[in-house]
Amino acid sequence: MAALPPRPSRRRPRLGSLERPVSGRLYRGTWLLVGIPLLLAAFAVRKAEPLPVPQPSFPAAFDRAGALTLARELAGNYPDRVPGTAGGAGAVSWFGQQLAPYGLQPVADRFRAELPGRGTQTLVNQVLTIPGRLPSEIVVMAHRDDDGTGPGANDNASGIATLLELARSYGTPVAATGSRALSPLHTLVFVATDGGAFGALGARHFAATHDGHVLAVIDLAAIAARAPPRLVLAGTEPRLAAPGIVETASERLLEQTGERPHRPSALAQLIDLAFPFTLHEQGPLLARGLPALTLTTGGERPPAAFFDRPSRLDANRLGELGRAAQQLLSWLDSGVELSPGTSTYVYFGPRILPGWAIELVLIAALAPFLVAAVDLFARCRRRHIPLAPALRSYRSRVGFWLWTIAIFELFTLAGVWPSAPSVPLPPDSPPASQWPVLGLIGLGLLSGIGWLVTRQRLLPRRPVSPSDELAGTAAALLALGVISLLVVATNPFALIFLLPSLHAWLWLPHLRGRPFWARAALLLAGFVGPLLLLGSFAFRFGVGLDSVWYLTELAATGYAGLPALVIAAGWLAVAGQVAALSAGRYAPYPDARERPPRGPIRETVRRTVLTVRARRRASASEERALEGRG
Repeated sequence: MAALPPRPSRRRPRLGSLERPVSGRLYRGTWLLVGIPLLLAAFAVRKAEPLPVPQPSFPAAFDRAGALTLARELAGNYPDRVPGTAGGAGAVSWFGQQLAPYGLQPVADRFRAELPGRGTQTLVNQVLTIPGRLPSEIVVMAHRDDDGTGPGANDNASGIATLLELARSYGTPVAATGSRALSPLHTLVFVATDGGAFGALGARHFAATHDGHVLAVIDLAAIAARAPPRLVLAGTEPRLAAPGIVETASERLLEQTGERPHRPSALAQLIDLAFPFTLHEQGPLLARGLPALTLTTGGERPPAAFFDRPSRLDANRLGELGRAAQQLLSWLDSGVELSPGTSTYVYFGPRILPGWAIELVLIAALAPFLVAAVDLFARCRRRHIPLAPALRSYRSRVGFWLWTIAIFELFTLAGVWPSAPSVPLPPDSPPASQWPVLGLIGLGLLSGIGWLVTRQRLLPRRPVSPSDELAGTAAALLALGVISLLVVATNPFALIFLLPSLHAWLWLPHLRGRPFWARAALLLAGFVGPLLLLGSFAFRFGVGLDSVWYLTELAATGYAGLPALVIAAGWLAVAGQVAALSAGRYAPYPDARERPPRGPIRETVRRTVLTVRARRRASASEERALEGRG
């Protein structure tokens, strides 16, 4: 009887490690570990509670008509209040004159600072101190200047007028008899800052030089528009005012306006923690650890000065926010010790998620990627696939981007880029909006020369095997893992810019045989993180298409530090290697036989190094010979 042929197996053939470089089972299983931090974060969500009601509680007695008159007078008499101008000096005198009839005398704090696009000028902060029974201080702040392109009635004559009305309530009119000024529990400090329209320079100087123990800061900016009230919480460091202070301000605004103040979305708040940035004056105060927040009717970007005229002031909104500021000051004066300092958190509706829980979840989201990358490295080691050529290829790409950064920094020292202080630049200022075309062309040409030198060692010179591509992928992913750890060491919130590339590019090797559009889509998905940052500046801050240059200028001024640039260079090198793998243009670093001849510069450097080494060896030999004779 003839043997029957074997039945065909229905089981799919097992794919080799080259066809499936990343273990999907291991990757998915590691995501289970992320559930623990998510569970902890869910239990950490809580409702922010306002400070207790002060005892006794007095109704707000804010003079809306008086504040409106003051705002119109300042904007009408001194429409150009740029620091260092006659209008700026006139506004300083005007501010002191409004307080003198109440027996109040502010102290002028003069300092020198660089204004973006206007050079170094003398600025004046005016500080009025109302002694209290306790030495700890509560600060009310508003910037007195404008950018000179309009009268600045709302931004910020309305804030200065409100500050004056609040300060007057603690003074005694000279002509009055028998009147009695309010006596605060804490020491109150009213500050009319200068340079607020040029990067919060006055607030920055106050935060750096003031030696008092500040419990809270209320900043008043553009509070008389017809727009809804807003609270601005972000700083220039990942810090926010304590939730109790913020919630107390929200309750006071709700009480006076009938609506809760607007806040950015949860994603926007997370971006503000990942890349701390604000155009308002609470930013430098938070950076110094002082709990500060801004009351405003404007957006993330101050209103256009050309349209900011006295006739557009909303008297009702000015009165509502003035009373809210007065009530907030009363609340803070009686109970601010219950919620001092700064912290990090994100609002989700009426509840907040603490910053430590967010950091824990973001760091845990690294685990699946890191485990998969290490597993891929172990597979390469087991199959004896050399990784050194792939790592050298990545090193060449990093070298190109470091070369570009070095040229960029050299141009900064040479004054090619517009000069500006390391502050959040006003979007309308020349350093932020005017692209230095010649400088960018020069940077492009010198970077192109560096790329031509680097490219000679990255071109394919022979058919690239699947093993070579696997090694290139492993090297890129390992480098991406190191970059992610550097981000954790600097600012864990910034992982939101990195996580899309980690988890998208991990799966690119699985699409090796798929259509190009599928690989391109997955490659572009890794750029979602940086696009979030660009979109935030383009839309939230109204920078638009200038957002690319705006971020570049922030790097030139030093606002974005050198560590951030180095991390960006490493990430861009990974992006280049991953893009080459996706496009089929990747090649490992060539060995000595495959390398092109050295250029004249590299050959000169090599010969110089060899000559120095030969002379050192000859000198060492002569010394040994002399010692032997001795």
